[in-house]
Amino acid sequence: MPKSKVTAKYQVTIPKDVRDETGVEAGELLTIEAVSKAEIRIRRFPKVADPLSVLVGSRSSRRGVPIEELEEKAEGR
Repeated sequence: MPKSKVTAKYQVTIPKDVRDETGVEAGELLTIEAVSKAEIRIRRFPKVADPLSVLVGSRSSRRGVPIEELEEKAEGR
């Protein structure tokens, strides 16, 4: 089992074996939680090919707003 030491700044290096097996990359966001006093769980956020489609949705809205209505509201501000 690979080991890693906690630095003075409380940083931990993920061993190469684990990085290779999981495919974790530099800059990736991970969550860290205490399971017990003896166990810490590290999880990665799932990678999304098109994050905008997750935020906005892949289907277009059925409710359309006419451009004239948008212009009127914008001018009224």
